[in-house]
Amino acid sequence: MSRAKLLAAAAALLGAAAAALPLVRGIGSGRDVPVVEVGRADFGRRVEAEGNLEAVRAAPLNAPMEATGPLKIAWLAPDGSRVREGEVVIRFDATDMEKSLVDGEAERQSAVNKIQGRRAEGEGTSRNLARDAEVAGLELRYAREFQSKDPLIFSRVDIIESQIDEGLAAERKENAEAVRKIRDDLTRVDLDLIAIDRRKADLKIDEARTGLAALEVRAPHDGIFVLKRDWRGTAKVGDTVWQGQPIAEIPDLAAMKARVHVLEADAGGLAVGVPARVVVESQPGREFGATVESVDALAKPRVRWVPVQYFGVTLALVSTDPAIMKPGQRVRAVLTLDERKDAIAVPREAVFEREGKKIVYRKSGWGFEPVEVVLGPVAIGRVVIEKGLSPGDEVALRDPERPAGAASPPSGEAERAMPAPGGPR
Repeated sequence: MSRAKLLAAAAALLGAAAAALPLVRGIGSGRDVPVVEVGRADFGRRVEAEGNLEAVRAAPLNAPMEATGPLKIAWLAPDGSRVREGEVVIRFDATDMEKSLVDGEAERQSAVNKIQGRRAEGEGTSRNLARDAEVAGLELRYAREFQSKDPLIFSRVDIIESQIDEGLAAERKENAEAVRKIRDDLTRVDLDLIAIDRRKADLKIDEARTGLAALEVRAPHDGIFVLKRDWRGTAKVGDTVWQGQPIAEIPDLAAMKARVHVLEADAGGLAVGVPARVVVESQPGREFGATVESVDALAKPRVRWVPVQYFGVTLALVSTDPAIMKPGQRVRAVLTLDERKDAIAVPREAVFEREGKKIVYRKSGWGFEPVEVVLGPVAIGRVVIEKGLSPGDEVALRDPERPAGAASPPSGEAERAMPAPGGPR
């Protein structure tokens, strides 16, 4: 074969090999595809949350249980003011209690008067009936002593009349004694009923006096007076409250905790024991260590008419500084949900999904080749690669199969490749 033919055959073989290399070793030349070099570094997924400080222990101040009805707040200590043990912090309107006391005393006096009158009436009736029984007894004795019995002296009519008089006197005596007994029993029953009314009046008086004594709520220990807050706000002078209704509390400032709210979309990995850092907004230069103490089971909106959901989280503080920490102060917290040392992480836009598999495009000598990877935790803008890449690899930041400037899929393949954050575990 001539030299010219050999050179032509070699050139044809080289052209075919060059055309086949991208299909065998990679995709595209990669000249216009941005890449990033993979390396190991510390990885952390952190979320921010906001909330307020609360006391670990607090003495509740409620409306008195001794009240028999609704109470009206007459005076309140200023919210957030320092109070001493035994100092009056809440005072209720005494008008209803005082009226109840006056009514009870009037009812008791009326019952006492009824008892005295009924007792006097019963004693008089009893004396009259006793006299009637005594007269009937005398008549019976006279009828028996002077009864006309001798038929030789008295006529049959006189004898019969004498017998009738004796029987009538006996009946009168028995009737007087029976009526007296019944009247005595009725008097005792009436006195018992009036005594019940008197006891009811005494109970009313005792309740009124106890209620009046409880209309002043005193501080059980030194501390700060804090009004309870709910969807209606805080209690104020003139409000009506019921038995046992919470009004305020005096927290123990020696131990505080933080109650914060984590966005539902950021709650993946949220669990008891997760470390956190807390900053009191009034002291932005200081951080306090904390750990997650509890997580609400369900996400709820913070504002009633706003549908955004949050998980309520209680943070146990490592230390408390009573000089700067007060209940109700706003705090910001940073929770570290995932933290790894020497992890391989790539930008989220470097991960794609093909046929249900997560892949990245690794740069090779002839272009880019798809590599299946196993994803780990996801943070803002970055995702951990558990398997599939090594330090020093270079991966594409866009799909090398698409021309430069081509529109991305509407839903974003990189976003679909990310694992769902899920709820707290």
